[in-house]
Amino acid sequence: MNSITPEPLPVTPSLRLDGRRAIVTGAGRGIGLGCAAAFAAAGAEVTLVARSALEIEAAAEQIGANARAVTLDVSDLAGVRAFFKEQAPFHILLNNAGTNRPMPPWDVEEADYDAVLDLNLKAAFFVAQACTRRMIETGTKGSLIHLSSQMGHVGGPDRSLYCASKWGLEGMSKAMALDLARHGIRSNTLCPTFIETALTRPFFEDQAFLSTVLSKIQLGRLGQVSDLMGAAVFLASDASAMMTGTHLIIDGGWTAA
Repeated sequence: MNSITPEPLPVTPSLRLDGRRAIVTGAGRGIGLGCAAAFAAAGAEVTLVARSALEIEAAAEQIGANARAVTLDVSDLAGVRAFFKEQAPFHILLNNAGTNRPMPPWDVEEADYDAVLDLNLKAAFFVAQACTRRMIETGTKGSLIHLSSQMGHVGGPDRSLYCASKWGLEGMSKAMALDLARHGIRSNTLCPTFIETALTRPFFEDQAFLSTVLSKIQLGRLGQVSDLMGAAVFLASDASAMMTGTHLIIDGGWTAA
């Protein structure tokens, strides 16, 4: 009787991040804090960055031994360049710092435009640039994760500035993926729906707004920070080793309709 030699089973890629250095901007609260905690729980040494010293120090203390706090305004581009130049290279960047000023386009002033686009897109670009320069100099491979949004794939009322910044971020990430691939550096976006945080919770007190949002989310509930933590670890880890120049949408079905 002829026997068949089975093919060896492939090894499941690990979601562990042991031995890797991660940096998270806007990490003092909400999504940034949650994802920083997830990276640390997966074994990474995590640097949490924010403008407020008290907030970021408290955040790092919450996470514990694998976390350190750095006070840095990512819109200070000279400060960003100096910071990354002094650091050992990072393997993981979560480009999370961002803002929003919801309003109809006819009410937008130049200061509103600058506030949203300068932080969400310009600062994100130059943080990624400074981070990857150091990675390339040292031959360090890794993963860039840019915190985008479902609004980087669709439009929304009162979201012209926010959509402009997130659609721009999507294009930036795709182009960076092409340039960085030969250096073993991946670039992807993480695109959540409305996530319930201390910052967004007051908006949901408006029942009309909440009803509109929930009517678009097919799963019928607001997103939670915990809904993004596993996805962030996936994009940072070897489990997503063949993903670059694309996006992971965590929107409860919003963009499927």
